[in-house]
Amino acid sequence: MTANTQRDGAVSFRHLRSVLRHDLPASLVVFLVAVPLSLGIAVASGAPLIAGLIAAVVGGVVCGLFGGSAVQVSGPAAGLALVVFDLVRTYGWRATCMITLLAGVLQLLLGLFRVARAALAVSPAVVHGMLAGVGAVIALSQLHVVLGGSPQRSAIENISELPAQLLTDHTDGVWVGMITVAVLVLWAKAPHPLRAVPAPLAALLVAALATSTLGLQVTRVDLAKSIQGWQSPIWPQGDWHALAGAVLLVALLAGVESLLCSVGVDKLHDGPRADLDRELTGQGLANLVSGALGGLPVAGVIVRSTTNVRAGGRSRWSTILHGFWVLVFTTSLAWAVQLIPMEALAALLVFTGIKMIDLGHIPHLRGHGEVPVYLVTFFGVALLGLAEGVLLGLALAALLALRRLTWVTIQVTPEPEGRWHVLIGGSLTFLGVPRITAGLCLVPAGAAVDLDLNIDFMDNAAFEALHAWRLGHERSGGTVDIDEMHDEWYAMAASGDRMFPAKTPPLIPERWWLPLGHRQRRRASGPGETPPASARGEGAAPVATTGRELLAGAGEFHRRTAHLVRPFLTRMARKQEPGHLFITCSDSRIVPTLITASGPGDLFTVRNVGNLVPRRGAEPSDDSVVAALEYALRVLKVRTITVCGHTGCAAMTELLEVGDDPAGELPGLRRWLRHGRPSLERFATAVDEGGGTSPIDRLCRLNVLQQLEHLHTYPMVEELVAAGRLELVALYFDIAAARVHVLNRERSDPAPAPEPGAGEGGSARSGRLALGVKSPAHQRRSPEE
Repeated sequence: MTANTQRDGAVSFRHLRSVLRHDLPASLVVFLVAVPLSLGIAVASGAPLIAGLIAAVVGGVVCGLFGGSAVQVSGPAAGLALVVFDLVRTYGWRATCMITLLAGVLQLLLGLFRVARAALAVSPAVVHGMLAGVGAVIALSQLHVVLGGSPQRSAIENISELPAQLLTDHTDGVWVGMITVAVLVLWAKAPHPLRAVPAPLAALLVAALATSTLGLQVTRVDLAKSIQGWQSPIWPQGDWHALAGAVLLVALLAGVESLLCSVGVDKLHDGPRADLDRELTGQGLANLVSGALGGLPVAGVIVRSTTNVRAGGRSRWSTILHGFWVLVFTTSLAWAVQLIPMEALAALLVFTGIKMIDLGHIPHLRGHGEVPVYLVTFFGVALLGLAEGVLLGLALAALLALRRLTWVTIQVTPEPEGRWHVLIGGSLTFLGVPRITAGLCLVPAGAAVDLDLNIDFMDNAAFEALHAWRLGHERSGGTVDIDEMHDEWYAMAASGDRMFPAKTPPLIPERWWLPLGHRQRRRASGPGETPPASARGEGAAPVATTGRELLAGAGEFHRRTAHLVRPFLTRMARKQEPGHLFITCSDSRIVPTLITASGPGDLFTVRNVGNLVPRRGAEPSDDSVVAALEYALRVLKVRTITVCGHTGCAAMTELLEVGDDPAGELPGLRRWLRHGRPSLERFATAVDEGGGTSPIDRLCRLNVLQQLEHLHTYPMVEELVAAGRLELVALYFDIAAARVHVLNRERSDPAPAPEPGAGEGGSARSGRLALGVKSPAHQRRSPEE
């Protein structure tokens, strides 16, 4: 015996053992659930009782063998009962079987053409609303049977006749129905060993036992008569347009329900995922066989599928075996079905219909604004009919989707110096023109306007409306400065260039603020993959950056960013006009533009070890900081000087632990740290204000405040501060918390920086963080540039 043969034998043995251990018991549980539900759905559909069992057998065996889901169980579905009932009433039962057969052929073709995933485009709100509407119709119609009457032709008639039905003398069947419902409701609280029997089967057994024991007069289920009256399908008579519509309706409803059931069942197990195209092909083959044998339409059923997974089913053998057990029951134990009262089956259908109205979906639908779709579909199905209700739901879902996709936002706000800022976002189509023009009318004539367009589409109607407003506003003496923040739709339309054929996708967010090494690791993880913890910054070690990587980063800047900032840098090429002198540490973890949300041309920056400002005339002399100070104040006319320190400063650690003795390995650093002696002296005499901070962090904060005192030793600084033309700000960056604080000049305790949206109502101290920095997005350019 070869090694391959032995290996194949071992695999086959393990598979057989898994089938016997898991799939066989699960198939028995599903069989016990399927039999009563199949009989009940046949009753609700107005079909022969045997049709429900035929569909259960075919759904189990054929879909199990040829379907694409390993654990989904197919059979007669309550969601199709309403449409089958209408077909039986219109064409007769034998013609309905032919419609089922033709629907199976259509599903088979759709599966072969691999279009199954298109069914997932149906809004879940429509599906849930459809099932809830069908459940309401089934419950209302079968309630009349329980009360001793007959179901009416529509839900409205069932509702209108219900009061009279309640007031009439009731037969023993009412008590049978009440017993059945009571068992269904209370079975979940029964002792655990009893709950091994499915609730529907237990309810019918208790109802049958009570009927026989108490001698109640009820209508019995006659399966034998149903079997003897079997006839082959015939071609439907009537308009072929209506026939085609019926075939299409059955094929689509059964297919969509089956595919959505497959997707839902995949979330319940860890086995192989469903092949939707194969599943649709298997469903088509099953409906073809079921229609030919005189069975109900077949679809994937979530109740039986969930039962299969929870009972331990792991492969398609549990589905196949369940169909086999139904076949054995039908051929050998059909006499047992005659013990079941028809009123008990009707009560089971009432309970099933109510359960189909699952309000648990409402919170999820509310979060996405799809409750109207659910309600329209529900009431449409219940009051008008299945096809009408589904079409109404689909139409409303499409309208809501169109509204969301073409939604336009426009914000018009006045700005200082008489300027107005207008921000238009979304997809600009003819549907949004009224909203755009209404917002633009709020801008006063002759005003200077900064217009930001953050759009992904613009059709001709929207362009003409926007362009006409711009020309009219400019004729009235105003100006319009347009900045297109996404793609230049307006500029292309104004210049007559060829437009994009469709909406442009949003730009891929580039996490420019991540260290270079982390960005590389994120790319290495691939799109859609979860990056490793180190790439997410969780326990990441420092990454060494080579010269080659920096050159690669420059190339990335040229590809992704240069064209975005080029218009602004072109304006700044000959002259800089920063409003702030920013003095901070050389530490690589401090990025001034990042922590102040500033951009090119905003900060005139000085960086050194320890963010030190030497006293005027201090030794050793250093002119680098003084030169920057003179240039910033005399030439650039900055209005703010900010000194920014940070937690865990290595310079302060060196100063506190070693001192500034130039002897040693770092003589240059030690000499430079002599300018930090006043900070160290201040630390030695300062009172510990508590807060649980370490000595290093207290020294780092005091060092920032001390540098502000050093700035006052320069007459030009003192003169401008006294005149109110210069402000000194002390910032402190907590690296671990990624938090910027404003330090109190009198104390060293940090005040948190204002949150986004903090306005003028904040304290004067917190307001110092508002450095007046404007990012490049606030600057304008017109499409002609």
